[in-house]
Amino acid sequence: MKPHPTLIIDALQYNNWSEQIFRQMNEGGVAAVHVTICYHEDFQEMVKNVIAWNILFERYYELIFQGRCVDDVLKAREEGRTAIIFGFQNCSPIEDDIGLVEICHQLGVRFMQLSYNNQSLLATGCYEKDDPGITRMGRQVIREMNRVGLVVDMSHSAQRSTLEAIEISERPIAITHANPLFWCDALRNKSDDVLKALAESGGMLGFSMYPHHLKDKSACLLEDFCSMIARTAEMIGVERIGIGSDLCQNQPDSVVEWMRNGTWSNERDFGEGSAELAGFPEQPKWFHGNRDFNNIFSSLRKTGFSENEVERIAGLNWLDFFKHSFGPQKT
Repeated sequence: MKPHPTLIIDALQYNNWSEQIFRQMNEGGVAAVHVTICYHEDFQEMVKNVIAWNILFERYYELIFQGRCVDDVLKAREEGRTAIIFGFQNCSPIEDDIGLVEICHQLGVRFMQLSYNNQSLLATGCYEKDDPGITRMGRQVIREMNRVGLVVDMSHSAQRSTLEAIEISERPIAITHANPLFWCDALRNKSDDVLKALAESGGMLGFSMYPHHLKDKSACLLEDFCSMIARTAEMIGVERIGIGSDLCQNQPDSVVEWMRNGTWSNERDFGEGSAELAGFPEQPKWFHGNRDFNNIFSSLRKTGFSENEVERIAGLNWLDFFKHSFGPQKT
């Protein structure tokens, strides 16, 4: 397969993985995807997920392989395959052992959220009423993540914790999948203060196409989505933005409950206070999967973005971020 004319990187997906989806990635020209391999798992459970991915890499080697660095992304694009980059949506795999940060990086993990909705040992999630900020352990773990090249991700974290993480981290952090609060009032979306601090520190924001984070949810218009991207680019700079679709393709609704409940609650936690949010919402008509990214890029051109700016949003900004983030900290 010839290289796709546009380098496409998606900074977050959690699909029910299959040959069909891997082929859609290739057909859509997606060179790299940051894939969630942990929500609530401890270290040993996470390792089992890595083993499961190793089986997929062997079975579908002509479609996917594990990505650990920028060169792997470029190789995937050249070969018409997709580099799968591991990430955690929670810090649970490191348990209470800071030594596991480096082990996780050695396994190929390149992103770790400090919290997933709830309070963790490191930071506060966006569903908590009170946000005391980054904990004592959190400060130490951020330093260790910086050292080894494991990106701090604050997509599900509360505001104070996010701002403190930006300040504490010696390397730029990422918000891999969220949208601006000014456009859609959702718990997970980010305030102007967070976005500006993120950009000033050299961090990256990945725009989410998950309906609960969109204006008008599943009925969101593509033109509105791209207008939001344009306003965000004016606020923080086009070089600080990319895509983090938060695509959950072919997942059963029961997975949403597991994401939110894990094993921490005996009650059903629907998040954002509504039982109606318990299942996966319908995707907007302009983005159902990995073959639909060009719908967004075409609309961005119509919105007024130059070809170079579209290419940066599509993948070049994330490529630059990966280049400076995935390796050991330079001393």
